Amino acid sequence: MSYKLNISSRKETLIKLLDVIIKHENKIIQALHEDFKKPPFESVLTETSYVISELKDTIKNIKSWAKPKRVWPSLLNFPSTDYIYKEPYGKVLIIAPWNYPFQLALCPLISAVAAGNQVVLKPSELTPKTSAIIAEIIEKTFQHNHVKVIEGGVEATQKLLAQRWDYIFFTGSVPVGKIVAKAAAENLTPVTLELGGKNPCIIDETANLKLAAKRIVWGKFLNAGQTCIAPDYILIQEDMKSHFVDYLKKEITAAYGEDPKSSPDFPRIVNEKNWHRLVSMIEPQKVIFGGITDVEDCYISPTLIEENSLDSLLMEDEIFGPILPILTYKDEAEIGPVISKYEKPLALYVFTDDRKFAKKIIKNHSFGGGCINETVMHFSNKRLPFGGVGHSGIGAYHGKLSFDTFSHCKGVVKKATWLDLPMRYAPYNNKLASIKKLLKWL
Repeated sequence: MSYKLNISSRKETLIKLLDVIIKHENKIIQALHEDFKKPPFESVLTETSYVISELKDTIKNIKSWAKPKRVWPSLLNFPSTDYIYKEPYGKVLIIAPWNYPFQLALCPLISAVAAGNQVVLKPSELTPKTSAIIAEIIEKTFQHNHVKVIEGGVEATQKLLAQRWDYIFFTGSVPVGKIVAKAAAENLTPVTLELGGKNPCIIDETANLKLAAKRIVWGKFLNAGQTCIAPDYILIQEDMKSHFVDYLKKEITAAYGEDPKSSPDFPRIVNEKNWHRLVSMIEPQKVIFGGITDVEDCYISPTLIEENSLDSLLMEDEIFGPILPILTYKDEAEIGPVISKYEKPLALYVFTDDRKFAKKIIKNHSFGGGCINETVMHFSNKRLPFGGVGHSGIGAYHGKLSFDTFSHCKGVVKKATWLDLPMRYAPYNNKLASIKKLLKWL
């Protein structure tokens, strides 16, 4: 179709999408609140403003991103000019999650459209209000045969995965990611899998504990802990633990008050199923702060757990909720075995004023991305790739890399006709020694 090739048409469509989203921003914020009491501040910070920024950046740069890139030619092809051409994959399936249901649906969609693809978007059924407003926005922006929203549950997703696609982009859990990868493999369909894992947060004896506590509380309890890059557990030098726990308690109270349930800034667990899963992980005797729950409101208070076992239920899998286990280590040699017990995480955080220690942690452990003396904020830089490694994901996106993710790169050599060196042509007799000498210099 023409929109697959016409950059100007893609840009005009994205400008229209930007206008529709801006006009519907209040509805989006309201839908997020109705789905799981997401506070307006977080909805703007992590959902609508992020998408609007991504749209503006894509609109600004789409022509340069799509332009064929000239690369240095090989001497074997002299004389020639060599290019990398970007083309759309074709029909793309995007399966979005429920935890950031607007942002994680729209951002890959924006890039897929910018790259010239047709898109089917499957938003999460667990956030129906947000899914409905997404469907409304898409209907007002795109032609039906360009971008289409399919709402529904597991059965709808299974039907979509049974079809043949040219590219699949999935954000969600590791178990479902394996199902998606298996379905894609049937047709050798390329995939991006944005998954998760047990993200460690390491704190040594040189760290600024008060500042670390403030930043960790924000990064962990943002979205009620339902964030794939939230710190999953603390690993702190044992002499620092008691002071750090005190700071954590103070920062949680400063953020959400004495009763976080009444705070307008603390969301809820998305549904009862996830609430029950999280509550089953809490061992009352290990709770050192919080631990208050209410099934009718899908509420779990910010909870700190004193954890002494790597084999507990809480440490078996990614938590994905407002529960923060705290483990300790005596010396640096104990850190590696703890981190390596689990699959490669999507994120890793280290708090320290020791540059050598930070550098060693970053270099010695494989993870998707992370921060030194901060949490979560690496996600905000569109110039950094965002994605996992191993079980935490395949592929990466954000910024220009998102456009490249949804584009097939074609290498093209344009050979001149005014000169044609005879050495490569048969018969090859008496040419072997000469070609060996030539290839040594290339």
